[in-house]
Amino acid sequence: MSGYGVGGAPDGAGAVRVLVVDDQAMVREGIVLLLGLLPGIEVVGSARDGEEAVELVGRYGPDVVLMDLRMPRCDGVEATRRIRAGHPATQVVVLTTYADDDWLFPALRAGARGYLTKDADGEEILRAVRDVMSGQAGLSAGVQRRLLEQVTAPPSLMYGAAGGPGPVELPDGLTPREAEVLELIAEGLPNAEIARALRIGPATVKTHINNLFAKTGVRDRAQAVRYAYRQGLARPPRTEPTDPPGADVT
Repeated sequence: MSGYGVGGAPDGAGAVRVLVVDDQAMVREGIVLLLGLLPGIEVVGSARDGEEAVELVGRYGPDVVLMDLRMPRCDGVEATRRIRAGHPATQVVVLTTYADDDWLFPALRAGARGYLTKDADGEEILRAVRDVMSGQAGLSAGVQRRLLEQVTAPPSLMYGAAGGPGPVELPDGLTPREAEVLELIAEGLPNAEIARALRIGPATVKTHINNLFAKTGVRDRAQAVRYAYRQGLARPPRTEPTDPPGADVT
């Protein structure tokens, strides 16, 4: 295993060369400033979006890219995929506001070796950079917990049109997370409770709802509930048996 010498650089090597990618100028400049204070780190450049990131990786050949995810032109997932395909020696550590499954798992599948949220401090960023340079995963504690939950959770069951349990292929291009949101809408939960149940932000819930409305063509929550029942994505409520006409109900 490679170690780290004085100043945090790998033994026998110079500083780790890092490229910063973020579409918000103030955030990007703040990260660059923070990295400049960390031992063993050299910032070789910064990019405003995924397209520019791919170009600068080809130009500068950084060791590590600190990658934002939600960006114009080319998001961080696609940029990560292109960087890892064209420059396999360059490692990618995601540094993002979004820690929900819709960003986490695609980024890891695209080849990211680390995943941090933007509340990470300098020590956490430095540790993640060191980890990926040593061939390990540079994941925050919260991301590690989420991965463990995903691995250990029992497989979820959807409800088929006939009412019996069984896996259902998601219709209309819905993602698994959008299907989860739809199921909770069908259960009558408001956005705030959906956010708590899925451990995501209220703004993320609204984004998922807007996306699933657009994909399914529904216009409101009532139509979304009917759609969920019709597609077998939620269990219709059981109706109480009614008494026959003339029965004594007292």
